[in-house]
Amino acid sequence: METKNEMKRRRTAITPDTPSSEGGGTKRKSEASGLLQDASQWQGTAEDWGNLPHLVVLQIFQHLSLVDRARASSVCRCWNEVFHIPDLWRKFEFELNQPATSYLKSTHPDLIQQIIKRHAQHLQYVSFKVDSCTESAEAACNILSQLVNCTIKTLGLISTARPSFMNVSQSHFVSALTVVFVNSKSLSSIKIDDTPVDDPSLKVLVANNSDTLKLLKMSSCPHVSPAGILCVADQCHGLRELALNYHLLSDELLLALSSEKHVHLEHLRIDVVSENPGQAQFHTIRKSSWDALVRHSPKVSIVMYFFLYEEEFEPFFLYEIPVTHVYFGRSVSKEVLGRIGLNCPRLVELVVCANGLEPLDEELIRIAARCQSLAAIGLGECEVTCSGFVEFVKMCGSRLTQLSIMEEVLIPDSRYNLDQIHSEVSKHLGRMWFPDMMPTW
Repeated sequence: METKNEMKRRRTAITPDTPSSEGGGTKRKSEASGLLQDASQWQGTAEDWGNLPHLVVLQIFQHLSLVDRARASSVCRCWNEVFHIPDLWRKFEFELNQPATSYLKSTHPDLIQQIIKRHAQHLQYVSFKVDSCTESAEAACNILSQLVNCTIKTLGLISTARPSFMNVSQSHFVSALTVVFVNSKSLSSIKIDDTPVDDPSLKVLVANNSDTLKLLKMSSCPHVSPAGILCVADQCHGLRELALNYHLLSDELLLALSSEKHVHLEHLRIDVVSENPGQAQFHTIRKSSWDALVRHSPKVSIVMYFFLYEEEFEPFFLYEIPVTHVYFGRSVSKEVLGRIGLNCPRLVELVVCANGLEPLDEELIRIAARCQSLAAIGLGECEVTCSGFVEFVKMCGSRLTQLSIMEEVLIPDSRYNLDQIHSEVSKHLGRMWFPDMMPTW
């Protein structure tokens, strides 16, 4: 049996004494008090956020996506006021698509109406990004038609997939675009590639924005004639950048861009495209017209994109032309590449998608010798011997800042194999270089 002392000791071990119990209660009260204090501080912080100066909230909103900005605008009256500050609506991209056929997230119709009603006069840098559906392009035209109070400086109509704007009624498209041309009067940059814009609408553009237009991109616009684009060049003397299809290029256009009234042109991009072999007739531009352009604008970059079939290259590179960047999107013959070496002394960049199974050693060495400004080259489905490639790099030296060559392009020979080529090329470039590898997936 337990003695009286043992029973007393057991009760003492099991039952917590009073001081310990009181200490635990004090601790819990302290924690609860701390939580209340934290909540009070958080409430104060939330109120502080609502009292931030408009300028600070504006800076924050400018880093938010449109959706997040709209959500934030419902936090308090102050933030909602900032949401409608004109500075936030100077730049806007409308995304219009059919959800079943596009990955784009379409701009909500309610927001579009709010922009038209409250912020049309604030819009300055605007783009419309549409998918391939006609309905999306129609919606973009409907919005353009309502921008009667706009002061747009930059306008971009971008089709993420064809045909889009080309499926819209020409009269509807031109009518909508004319609204912007007439009302803006300060357009400086326009991108209207792959659209049914026409000569009369360009005349409206010139009549209202001739003093401000600096950049015009309008490749693949079949309703524009050489006379239409010549009207732009004749009247828009501040034009610095122009992108168009080759069929719009003419001797008269180059001479207009070279007139004393015209500023120095900085970029001229020309797309030379043929959809069906043998059906397109390509004219020749006189050497004197090219020379006039370069005399007037000696630093102009002339970029040419070729998507032709082999038999269609006959009118090109027959004499010296001042092109600086040449891209061949389809296979091009050794003969044409040979002409590049002879007649393109200002060449800075050359990209060849494909050639064939004959080594391009001679052509590359001629290009290295004649094109003293060449700084970038890319070769796709071509063949070059390792020795010929090393000689080419040796002649160009460290001025080759971009050198993109697939490993499959290089053919080993008696002097170099694929294991040796990277160290030899690196030595002449003055930096580490390896050929590009074909993806393995």
